[in-house]
Amino acid sequence: MKKVKRSTTTGNSALMPQHSVLYFVLCAALCAMLFALCLPVWGQQPVKIPQIGLLAGTRSSAVEGRVAAFRHGLRELGYVEGKNILVEYRYAEGNAKRERDLAAELVRLKVEAIVTTGPTVTRTAKETTAAIPIVFAQDGDPVASGFVTSLAHPGGNIMGLSNLSPELSGKRLELLQEIVPKLSRVSVIGSSIEPNNTKILNETELAATALNVKIQYIDVLKPTDLETAFGAATHQQADGVVLLGAVIFNSHRKQITELAVKHRLPATYTRPEYVQDGGLMTYGPSITDLFRRAAIYVDKILKGIKPADLAVEQPIKFELIVNLRAAKQIGLTIPPNVLARADRVIR
Repeated sequence: MKKVKRSTTTGNSALMPQHSVLYFVLCAALCAMLFALCLPVWGQQPVKIPQIGLLAGTRSSAVEGRVAAFRHGLRELGYVEGKNILVEYRYAEGNAKRERDLAAELVRLKVEAIVTTGPTVTRTAKETTAAIPIVFAQDGDPVASGFVTSLAHPGGNIMGLSNLSPELSGKRLELLQEIVPKLSRVSVIGSSIEPNNTKILNETELAATALNVKIQYIDVLKPTDLETAFGAATHQQADGVVLLGAVIFNSHRKQITELAVKHRLPATYTRPEYVQDGGLMTYGPSITDLFRRAAIYVDKILKGIKPADLAVEQPIKFELIVNLRAAKQIGLTIPPNVLARADRVIR
């Protein structure tokens, strides 16, 4: 009987196609899974980071401190520069033409808002764009300046914070009376070219009447009048000086505080920078707090709220700063009760 030889490869031949099919199925499943995972990434659009600008007329320690307060305000609202917001900082270094050029540059960058540090740069920004929202971090009287129609309804692309507090002139006069024994005659130095000068002067006169103090107003129209103004105060036998806020005074702070020392006149000022530059005392709105709050306006604009719907807000934080070095220079002793109320004392 003839034996039939069996093939030993039959089983392997049958298994090979099954392995191939299984391998193909696994590869296909794996590729499909990888494709499904990658599909959302390929289809996702890049996230646009909002970009804003900050325009400052000068760069100084005071301005840098205020800008730092603004950045702090952004962080309080959850913004991290470079991650979910971009800020383009521009400093004009006191050059008017450069200020205009920088404002135009921010417009070309198509920033979503421009934050301004003072009335002069706010006006420059206003003259440069009527489309981009402008947030002023401070302004003495934005209505009188022509930036807004009213505080409640700005009516355009400009909004922000006002540091106008005419009633504070009375408070400054009251503080002057506390530190100057037998204060009876005060020279008030202001500038009639300032939009809110009349309003503040009226408040000062009302306070003077209540405090039984006689005031004499001295008008300064240009910086070269400052020496004459302090000379007139001395000639009028003033016991002290109340300096009203004015843009033309801000760039001559050192000269003003030195004139007060030269004529041995106790003086109160509207801004902290005067006291830092050798002035005796200031009481007024916290400018750094206004800058911190400017970030809130930026946040609202980025969330789609129209500038015309954002009312101008008033100061809510005030500070008293006293310079003991300046007091010593004119032979004045600051009462302990005034020092106890001071937010900051320069020794």
